[in-house]
Amino acid sequence: MTATANTITVNMPRLYPKQLRAIFAPQRYSMIEASTKAGKTLGCLVWQATQALRDKKKMNHWWVAPVYPQSRIAYERAKKMLPRELYSKNDTDLRLSLVNGSTWWFKSGEKPDNLYGEDVASAVIDEASRLREEAWHAVRSTLTATKGPVRIIGNVKGRRNWAYQLARKAEGGEKDMSYHKLTAFDAIEGGIVTQEEIDDAKRMLPDAVFRELYLAEPTDDGGNPFGMKAIRECVGSLSSGKPVAFGVDLAKSQDWTVVVGLDEAGSVCTLERWQSDWGATRSRILALVNGWPTLVDSTGVGDPIVEDLQRVRPNIEGFKFSQSSKQQLMEGLASAIQQQAVKYPDGWLVKELESFEYEYTRTGVRYSAPEGLHDDGVCALALAWQKHRGTQGGGFWFSVSGGEKAKRRDDW
Repeated sequence: MTATANTITVNMPRLYPKQLRAIFAPQRYSMIEASTKAGKTLGCLVWQATQALRDKKKMNHWWVAPVYPQSRIAYERAKKMLPRELYSKNDTDLRLSLVNGSTWWFKSGEKPDNLYGEDVASAVIDEASRLREEAWHAVRSTLTATKGPVRIIGNVKGRRNWAYQLARKAEGGEKDMSYHKLTAFDAIEGGIVTQEEIDDAKRMLPDAVFRELYLAEPTDDGGNPFGMKAIRECVGSLSSGKPVAFGVDLAKSQDWTVVVGLDEAGSVCTLERWQSDWGATRSRILALVNGWPTLVDSTGVGDPIVEDLQRVRPNIEGFKFSQSSKQQLMEGLASAIQQQAVKYPDGWLVKELESFEYEYTRTGVRYSAPEGLHDDGVCALALAWQKHRGTQGGGFWFSVSGGEKAKRRDDW
């Protein structure tokens, strides 16, 4: 470490390339799902030390963990990492006062109400999947005035938690967010752990536990109707075959309009989603579905939109979602996925399928995406599969142009 009147130079620990890209990503929010011992804590200590030491406004920087002992672990590591002449310490408050006037706090999220009120220039949320969601809300409020960056890190722990859902938003390309995964194999490549140690952990631990802790693969909480393994077994390339059935989910509020087409074998051959005004959406839907049998979600917007589409494409049929009708629709799709009767390309649709949930209520089973996430693709795929089943065994439809009525082969 060297210092002058205006400059401080600190030799920080070396980070391996993937670790560096994840933690020093340019986006304001970086979601990092990581295996144990992948270097997420050290990397974020380096990142936040850099943020605090470069802070000319002498502001607060927060490291927040689920419980006090975890905060203290990070605090002790920070003290060992920084040259002693760069800070004064308060071991009771877990606070480092840095030579440039900024303050580095290590806090517990056990009592979220205690986190409100401050203005914070940067934040690290440690072990996010184990932190109370209310604590995240409180920390986010402290970044409002400063527009400060945040790093959200931790092992995965199931799918029913706010960190998993926020990670899916980041993975889906949400504005000003980046998503990264650091696994045990990345740590091996980075020289942090050995292959022998990972092999021993795999031998000693249950498979589901090993996958969460070392591969950053969340277990199925039992709330997914399709089954995680079954979803992955249906992943394939986008089919080049001709469609025989379409499903369309119309955008509502901030959702997407999604069109899914299936070929005769049940493979997705058309997969498009967009957000636009109704005029552009109408034209695009009509061009995509042409004369093929199509099922369109008419819930909420009602029948007028479907009737408008039917004037040009009589092959279009409306489908109203209710709790019971959606249950039947999703059970049909679940059966198709579990029997590998349907195929789809990897990407955002698979992420939607993996995030999709069901829960038992007093009135029956409710199917939906977790709050804040989308299920437009899942609904469009389910509608397409429902229509696909109706085309089997009774001839098939062929495509026509213009407003001519679509025909079945047995009508020729």
